[in-house]
Amino acid sequence: MGMGEVFQTLDIVLFFAALIGVMAIGLIAGRNEKTSEDYFLAGKSIPWWGVAGSIYGSNVSANHMVGMMGVGFSIGFFQSHFEMGAILGLMVLCYFFLPVYRRLGVFTLSEYLGRRYDDRSRVSYAIIMIIIMAVVQMVPGLYIGSRTICVLLGGDAVEEVTIAQVDTGEAVSISAPSDAPAASRDVAAEESAVSAVVATVQPPQTKSNVKFGYYALFVILLAAISAAYTIFGGLKAVVWTDFMQSLLLLIAGIAIAILTFNELGGWGEMMRLDQAEVREVQRMHIYQPANHPDLPWTGVLTGLFAMHCFYWGTNQFIVQRALGARSDTDAKLGIIAAGFLKLLIPFFAIAPGVAAYYLFREKMPDRTISPDAVFPELVMYVIPAGYGLVGIIGAGLIGAILSSIDSMMNSAATIVTMDIYQKYVNPNATDKQLIRAGRLSIIGFVLLATVLALFIMDPNSEKNFFLQIVNYQNYLTPGILVAFFMGMFWKRGTGTGAFCAIISGIFFSWLAEYLYNSNIESWPLVMETFGVKLNFFHRVVFVLPLSALLHVIVSLLTPVDEEKSRLNWTDLGGHSAGDLKSLVSLIVLSILVFAVLGATMVKGWFIPGVAASIAAAWTFAVFQFHISSHRRMASPLSEGETVPEIPSKELVPLLSDDRFWASVLCSAAVFMHYYYY
Repeated sequence: MGMGEVFQTLDIVLFFAALIGVMAIGLIAGRNEKTSEDYFLAGKSIPWWGVAGSIYGSNVSANHMVGMMGVGFSIGFFQSHFEMGAILGLMVLCYFFLPVYRRLGVFTLSEYLGRRYDDRSRVSYAIIMIIIMAVVQMVPGLYIGSRTICVLLGGDAVEEVTIAQVDTGEAVSISAPSDAPAASRDVAAEESAVSAVVATVQPPQTKSNVKFGYYALFVILLAAISAAYTIFGGLKAVVWTDFMQSLLLLIAGIAIAILTFNELGGWGEMMRLDQAEVREVQRMHIYQPANHPDLPWTGVLTGLFAMHCFYWGTNQFIVQRALGARSDTDAKLGIIAAGFLKLLIPFFAIAPGVAAYYLFREKMPDRTISPDAVFPELVMYVIPAGYGLVGIIGAGLIGAILSSIDSMMNSAATIVTMDIYQKYVNPNATDKQLIRAGRLSIIGFVLLATVLALFIMDPNSEKNFFLQIVNYQNYLTPGILVAFFMGMFWKRGTGTGAFCAIISGIFFSWLAEYLYNSNIESWPLVMETFGVKLNFFHRVVFVLPLSALLHVIVSLLTPVDEEKSRLNWTDLGGHSAGDLKSLVSLIVLSILVFAVLGATMVKGWFIPGVAASIAAAWTFAVFQFHISSHRRMASPLSEGETVPEIPSKELVPLLSDDRFWASVLCSAAVFMHYYYY
């Protein structure tokens, strides 16, 4: 059933009303952008709920929504680590990096690197982030968005293709019909004789292939629409459209989840079907063996955690929303609220993908569905026609696409304008000139992404593109994370050391993968434990200490700039050195507690629910202990603003204390890590 059969009048009305409304909000919100701070940081006027909606909307793109459901379908619920682990990265941003950024009043994170180190680190970061945003993020967004729209539309946008399924294991006899020419029979006999593949051809299956003409049309339309309000409205337009698009996405995701589970027979039926499978192929648990090719538990609890710190703490298009908050409290509460929204994704994106696997296996055994096509196929199967739900879901999908693309365009333009144009081309540029440079940059990026999406992407790829994006991004980012962490917490770090760390991270990523994959057969025990190929999260574990070591060595061999060395966490917004040591001790102790609880659960001494409850209670208690010890951080977080020390006996209103909500958020994430073992 194509969209033409389920897309009724009400759906059309709601779909276009939502899109037009969102665009109108963006254009109205950004109509009075007169200064560079207005255009690139929304005049630092964003309330906490705007920060939350924009961060969530920027993160949850079509890649995310469609890709997550596809991973749940093809791999399983353990994709939830991408959401649960994000909480760690959000806490790093909220309580470690953000105080420094806001205290310095930076527009871009490359600007921070320039002030903490030198221009080499600044430019290196700028180039890498432009590549990530314009190529690694925008291009897949246009690709997956256009592909999904085509599948939903059906009709002339797709064509049904019959394919043959082949199972290895039995001989195939290749022969020509008896009435065929002798030459044909001879060729068939020869092919059969030389065939080294032993296979059996199963009954044919069908799949939907997207037609390139329609794919190209929607790529261009998506790029043009997102560029329109971003060019004219700046960050304020992006934030308000992201907020509205996040609401649409939540409604769409929850609707699909409820209807999918109902179609299958409920959450309990999905769990029953999953538990009926052998452990190796079950999908509703979150830990896989260390040699799993995609998400080994050793990788997700190490390398993935590290990459979350990069993504949420040092990523321009995420952090820029917090930089535009109207106050430090709004910035923190917005980040924490975005974390709560992240924890919903496993239940309305990933778990429905698992349910779709069992549903389609039962209902459509003769149909082949690629992971990236699960979302539209599910919409067409479970959403009833004529009630407007299809229109809302379609608008939510488009909103997810636009909210991601507009964020990338705005953030990439900010970097180009502030770190390249103003720094090297026109140091005395006026606000008008800076805004014009930003708008021209957006035009350039959207044209580049459109061309790449049209000519390097296959609209009928069978690969799970979400995991590919993560892999490509992880080649570029370990060195950046090292530079930020060392700059924040080590005064002796120098510009040369940071630059070497950033560049070496790329080289070490390639080298680690090459050495492992080329020599692993000589280490059978390692190969059996961690797999025949180096997983990209394991790769990060190798690269981070190597880049950090190089940073330390080079920094010790080069002179330090005393003025720059003071731009660190303890001097610009964090605790004192003694408080930092106490905090580190609490973190180390918590890791030990979590490890012991995990071991007892694996041994069967605790059921997952009990271990989850103990771990969550411990997390909450640690937060409360730290809060009681430091009622307020007596440090300014923005220029001219001081936060008075509050005596420990004074009661801080619970609902307005960001640290209380942070403790609830972290406890929930820890609970999920154990409960879904």
